[in-house]
Amino acid sequence: MATPHHSRHGSMAYYPRRRAKSLVPHVDSWPEIDEGPKVQGFAGYKVGMTHVLMVDWRKKSETAGQEISIPVTVVEVPPLGVAGIRFYRKSTYGLQVYSEIWSNNLEKELSRIISIPKKDQKEKIEKLNKSDIDEVRLIVYTKPSKVTGVPKKKPEIMEMRVGGGTIEQRIDYALGKLGKEITFKDFSSPGKLVDVIAVTKGKGFQGHIKRFGVKLLPRKNRKHRRMIGTLGPWHPNWIMFTVPMAGQLGNQQRTEYNKRIIKFVNVENNKPKEDVNPEGGFLNYGLVRNPYILVHGSIPGTTKRLIRFRDPIRPTDVNIEENEIKLVYVSRNSKQGV
Repeated sequence: MATPHHSRHGSMAYYPRRRAKSLVPHVDSWPEIDEGPKVQGFAGYKVGMTHVLMVDWRKKSETAGQEISIPVTVVEVPPLGVAGIRFYRKSTYGLQVYSEIWSNNLEKELSRIISIPKKDQKEKIEKLNKSDIDEVRLIVYTKPSKVTGVPKKKPEIMEMRVGGGTIEQRIDYALGKLGKEITFKDFSSPGKLVDVIAVTKGKGFQGHIKRFGVKLLPRKNRKHRRMIGTLGPWHPNWIMFTVPMAGQLGNQQRTEYNKRIIKFVNVENNKPKEDVNPEGGFLNYGLVRNPYILVHGSIPGTTKRLIRFRDPIRPTDVNIEENEIKLVYVSRNSKQGV
C-alpha cells in the first residue's frame, strides 16, 4: 500500500536558518522611483502595538466606508544624522565604491563605532567627477541617546540610497544634507506604502515540532511523540538538508512588504506624547517622546528593536494614496495587563 501524500512541513525559502550577523538590517536592493531626488529609506525603534478606529478605505471590502478596528504598531522615528556620502559606479562585478565624503561636524557618540575623520573633506568635493558616478547613498546614523525607551548611547550606522531625478540632482541633494539631519518627512508620509525590514524575535534552539510544525507521532509510538518519524531513506546514505530537524528559531532578518503608514506625528520638544502613550507607558519600553508613526499591522522584531523602512519594491496598490485616511480613535488603554 502506498504511503498517503502530504504537503511539506516548513518552508525551505529561508534556508539556512542561522542567526542574523547583525541586529542592524541590511538592504540588498532598492526600487527606482519617478519623483524628485529624495532619501529612499529611514530607521526607527519599535515601541509596541495598539489599535485604532478608522474608516475602511478598501473599496472591495465588506466593511468599506464603515468604522473598523485595526491593529497598528508604534515606531519611534527620531531624526537621523547624515555622517557622509558614498558614491558608487557600475562595473562588471556590480557596484564598486568610487569615493566617499564625510562631514566635518560629527557627533562624539559616533566614535563608539568608527574612527572619526580629522581631515577636511572639501578637496574631495571639488575633485568629484559627476560623470563617473552611477549611485549615491547617504551614510546615516541613529541617535538612541534621545530615545528614553532604548537604554544605550551607541548609535547604529547604515546606508540609505538617494533615488529619483538625475545623477547630478541626487549628488546636489546629498551634498545639501551632509552634516545635517533628515526626518521621516524627507522619506515618506501618511497613506503611503513602505517595506519593513527587521530582525525577528529570537527563540533559541527549538525542536523540529515547533520549528517546522510537523505532526506529533501517535500516542502508542515507541519512546517519544515529539520526534521525527524518519530521517530519510537508506540511499542516499546521509541525512539530507531538507529533513526537518532541530535548530535555531528566530533572530533572522525578514522583510514585510507593503505596510501602510496610518499616522505620522512630528513634534519638536522632548515631552511625552499624550495622544499615543497609554496609561503606565508601553510595556518594556516606557513613553514615546520623539516623532512617531503608526504602521498598519504587526512588524518583525521585539520591543526596542531597530526597524528599517524602504520604498516599496513591489507595491500591490499603486493608487493607495488617493484613499484618504480617516482616523477616528487611537487606543490609549493600559498595556500592563490586569
